[in-house]
Amino acid sequence: MSEQHWPHFSHAELQCHCGCGRSVMDERFMARLEELRMAYGKPIIVNSAYRCPNHNASVSTTGSNGPHTTGRAVDVQVSGEDAHTLMALAMHHGFTGIGVSQRGQHKSRFIHLDTLDAAPGQPRPTIWSY
Repeated sequence: MSEQHWPHFSHAELQCHCGCGRSVMDERFMARLEELRMAYGKPIIVNSAYRCPNHNASVSTTGSNGPHTTGRAVDVQVSGEDAHTLMALAMHHGFTGIGVSQRGQHKSRFIHLDTLDAAPGQPRPTIWSY
């Protein structure tokens, strides 16, 4: 990866959690995420960003080619009023997939954000819950 130019997101938080060290984030996605961060005005804590195909297959029902393997998806830790605000801003900023997990302890709640295109059986934009 060339020099990072996403001031609000570190390489460490964007890389795969399996230990492979890969972080193949899409430039346009990251520009949109930076815009979202600026509009939100608060830190956005990334729980999961890029996932290599093997890691994604081990942690997600989407298998080895899920959204995180494209570099166009993140899961961010957020809850309560902040989750509502971030969802509204994400829709305004053109995120096409928003998955909501707001059960349990606040530290385990998150929102998935992606910019995937529509595909057969997968219309976009869309919102779902976990």
